[in-house]
Amino acid sequence: MAVPSSAQVLSLYRAMLKESKKFSSYSYRTFADRRIKEAFRENKNVTNPEVIQELIEKAKANREIIRRQVIIGHLYTTQKLIIENQ
Repeated sequence: MAVPSSAQVLSLYRAMLKESKKFSSYSYRTFADRRIKEAFRENKNVTNPEVIQELIEKAKANREIIRRQVIIGHLYTTQKLIIENQ
């Protein structure tokens, strides 16, 4: 198993943030954004390649979950919050 590079991890991080920006709901968007940043910060000091690979696989699965939730969120739209209209 190849050691994941920091470029791969950074690319995944950016892809997850980009995907989370597609949520139509402000609440979901900010929650996903905060949770992604939090999770990557928690694991920034991990050095074991096997653990890093597991975390990358988990992040990829979570990215797919975000994609599915964005699609579902667009099917059931709601009114925008006051904070979104500013």
